Amino acid sequence: MASTRSNKGTKPKRAAAPEVEQNDAAPEAAAADPAAGPLAGRVALVTGASRGIGAAIAKALADEGAAVAVNYVRNKGLADDVASEIQRAGGTARVFQANVSDEGQVSTLVNEVIGAFGRVDILVNNAGITEDAWFQKMDFLSFNRVVDTNLGSVFAMMKAVIPNMQLHGWGRIVNVSSFVGQTGNLTQANYAAAKAGMLGLTKVVALEYATKGITINAVAPGFIETEMIKVIAPKIQDMLLARIPMGRWGQPEEIAKAVVFLVRDGSYITGACLNVNGGVVTAF
Repeated sequence: MASTRSNKGTKPKRAAAPEVEQNDAAPEAAAADPAAGPLAGRVALVTGASRGIGAAIAKALADEGAAVAVNYVRNKGLADDVASEIQRAGGTARVFQANVSDEGQVSTLVNEVIGAFGRVDILVNNAGITEDAWFQKMDFLSFNRVVDTNLGSVFAMMKAVIPNMQLHGWGRIVNVSSFVGQTGNLTQANYAAAKAGMLGLTKVVALEYATKGITINAVAPGFIETEMIKVIAPKIQDMLLARIPMGRWGQPEEIAKAVVFLVRDGSYITGACLNVNGGVVTAF
């Protein structure tokens, strides 16, 4: 589940899709050097990567050899920590600030990443917020902020990176949804609508690019032990744990492993949703 942030302000700007830059500064996947990792030569852009699930995904992709663009919206210090940890382990990472619910900032972000690394091969749409309220108390501003951040950003990011992926004939996109988009959850009408919409969007775009060397999938986490869970009152935590057949919280690293699988090994998987939820949702 996503961390809570406020995105109050002006309505997101409209902007043209970023210009496609044919820049081959970044190497192709390093088949000649398997010791460098199966994703060596690939460039990954992870949104909302300064903490929690996003940080775990960024580190896991770097462990596989990818150069990682660590996106953050406000907390540069946390993003720098993620990039520094990757660098200390021998990987390549840089931080990039952008509010991905703003189409203009998305265009700038993608152009900056391409300028720095030469390409974008892997996109993980992880950025998200929650603003929970009972339906009758939820206002349109709150509804739209959550939908713009959790769903609109996915639309904008995919629009921005896919042309560059097409230039190289290879791409992997993983959208981080939620079991809430499959089952619903009290007080989360905005969040559920956005996460369900993400699953539909994933299926459509996957079909449209199935012949282009680009796979597009989703992962749907269950209750994951992040800062959001840790601040919940113990009694409520016990109630939530009782809903999980496996009887424990998921870990950010378990979501990251699912993402790595889809990116590294999922060459014949597209338009799918991988549930990582401890049994909360068992649908096929």
